[in-house]
Amino acid sequence: MNLSDLNELVEAKRQIITEWMNAKRQEVPIPIYGSVDVRDAGWKIAVVDANHFPAGFNNIAKEDEQHISALLKNHIRRRDTNCEWVHLYPESHTRNAAYVENLTTLQRLIEKAGFRCTVGSPELAEHGSLAGISGPLNLDYVSIIQVGDEESIVVDGVAPDMILLNNDLTEGIVPGLTSARVSPPPIMGWHQRKKSHHYEALSEYVHEIAEMLEIEPWHLMTDWFVSKDKCLDRESCRIELAAEVDEFIDKIKQKYHSMAIEREPVVFIKNDSGTYGLGILSVKSGKELLSLSNRKMNKLMYSKGGVDVENFLIQEGVPTRLKTEDGGPVEPVVYLVDGQAASWFYRVNEKKSDIENLNSPSSTFQSHAEAGHLYGENSHSWHALVAELSMLAMGKEFSNYRD
Repeated sequence: MNLSDLNELVEAKRQIITEWMNAKRQEVPIPIYGSVDVRDAGWKIAVVDANHFPAGFNNIAKEDEQHISALLKNHIRRRDTNCEWVHLYPESHTRNAAYVENLTTLQRLIEKAGFRCTVGSPELAEHGSLAGISGPLNLDYVSIIQVGDEESIVVDGVAPDMILLNNDLTEGIVPGLTSARVSPPPIMGWHQRKKSHHYEALSEYVHEIAEMLEIEPWHLMTDWFVSKDKCLDRESCRIELAAEVDEFIDKIKQKYHSMAIEREPVVFIKNDSGTYGLGILSVKSGKELLSLSNRKMNKLMYSKGGVDVENFLIQEGVPTRLKTEDGGPVEPVVYLVDGQAASWFYRVNEKKSDIENLNSPSSTFQSHAEAGHLYGENSHSWHALVAELSMLAMGKEFSNYRD
């Protein structure tokens, strides 16, 4: 079955899906923003990574900015009708021009929504500006003061109405960010959040929507499991993980056979708390895992901030059927605001195969305005659907952490 042939099914049930989505959004706190990487194999279209602190707004199309600003305004006003000032709290990437451009774009989107927007953090207090692709981004002076029993972020001595967090907090919650004025909630940082928690929450929604569409849930979600407490510097742990990988690959092979899919299964081994494509490897067998060099094994055990990795998400690899004219693999990236798919762009990596992780320095990006006619057949149907399900799951994650 090719899901592209079923786009009419999604359109025929659009009203029912919309009503269902609206009802589900009333049950969980919807994230102000998020992004997902989608893999479209034809026979499976699934979210393979979900980010609560998206750092690529510089890749969205100019044509989408007005809509995104309107969604931001709706979300912020719903949260605080009196909000006038949003402070953007960034990562400390002083030399990453693309990330700085992401901040510049976010600031512009917030200002277009009608809010004052400042940018900065205590870690960046010594920097007057950061170099972006289009020019420097001016930073505001940010410090922490004690207000009663709580530390509070202030900008030039004054507290903003809202703090928009664009820092994934891999190394833990930063002082001053415990206030209810912070969104997304700091508890959703990678110091707490697990990839597996997202897929647990997502599974429920995928099953419901698949039943509504009368298709098998397998077509809309990757298979996965978590291998816990793996000290991969010890051979016994590697052998145990390899056996788990072989068992999982056999399960995928059986499914492929039943679906007449003629491909060799590949699985990705990911840091369950990782970001930026760190701590990710792909293998076709447990034997391949055992034969990895120490350098590659160290890569798997490394995460941003040098945090030790012990739990691994083992995830079914989904090949992409989307290709450039030269055969380079392409994957859609969906940016969402207030739970809605708001912009698409495409990650292209000519140096990778259709099954590999494309998130590497050799990747380039094309906006939907530039390349939607080439790769966007399913953008507003299946890609948007699985992306919006992912935002519901993110809201469910937060509810679970909060409870």
